[in-house]
Amino acid sequence: MYTIIDGKKTSAEIRGEIKREVEEIRARGGKIPHLAAILVGHDGASETYVAAKERACREVGFDSTVIRLEEDIREEELLDHVRRINDDPRIDGLIVQLPLPSHIDEQKVIETILPGKDVDGFHPVNVGRMVIGLPAFISATPAGILELIRRYEIPTEGRHCVVIGRSNIVGKPMSILMARKEYPGNCTVTVCHSRTGNLAEITRQADIVIAALGKAGFLTGDMVKEGVAVIDVGITRLPSDKTKSGWKLHGDVDFETVAPRSSFITPVPGGVGPMTIVSLLRNTLLAAKKEIYP
Repeated sequence: MYTIIDGKKTSAEIRGEIKREVEEIRARGGKIPHLAAILVGHDGASETYVAAKERACREVGFDSTVIRLEEDIREEELLDHVRRINDDPRIDGLIVQLPLPSHIDEQKVIETILPGKDVDGFHPVNVGRMVIGLPAFISATPAGILELIRRYEIPTEGRHCVVIGRSNIVGKPMSILMARKEYPGNCTVTVCHSRTGNLAEITRQADIVIAALGKAGFLTGDMVKEGVAVIDVGITRLPSDKTKSGWKLHGDVDFETVAPRSSFITPVPGGVGPMTIVSLLRNTLLAAKKEIYP
């Protein structure tokens, strides 16, 4: 029988832990963590995500600021906003909501954020520190996956972990983190992607599969062995005549055929997704406490 990894429940537990720590900080007159977000344009998904971050900040007792800018803002104006927040000692963490309009260089914006305020963990300094095992802000989705593995005590040492996907946000960092010399980690890691020829042959050897390809139902039961632990990072919205909204969220994993062969598995929704915002909150708390960059 498989165990469903409940990201919703786990994220609620972590939010409770953060809230208690903030209450202790407040009681002793310490610095309350403050997260700022810059939102450019009016993309619906980005608006929803930023609103969820605002709610999460209120729930745990953080201060939060959202700077809303029009889509036609010049790149240099946006960079000036980032620099002002870099210089503001009241603000501990900064996220610039992606994607940005096509006329703005996303990488330039990311690199303008101070590494010590880069709670998204996208700055090359944080990525580099993570790679060589120095303290760093780890991006929210990989950090959330590590926490789920840790809290569900999924064995990783000596196991074969197959990561499907090679994005800078999930696939690449997960492959590095699962190979590091600590728990969760110490895996032998194989990275597969859209150009991998014998992918099913490789996934059938895996003790752990982390699916982050962005293709609904890609991993099926015949592609995994008995007892595999499966982390489904994918989230694709597909039309459905069975829901009021007219659509349904699907992961990269075909849950119905994979779950019976699994030891652990994350559902979609309710698995990895809820862990992303709570990981962002944890990074902001670490930034406020100066634990990564004293």
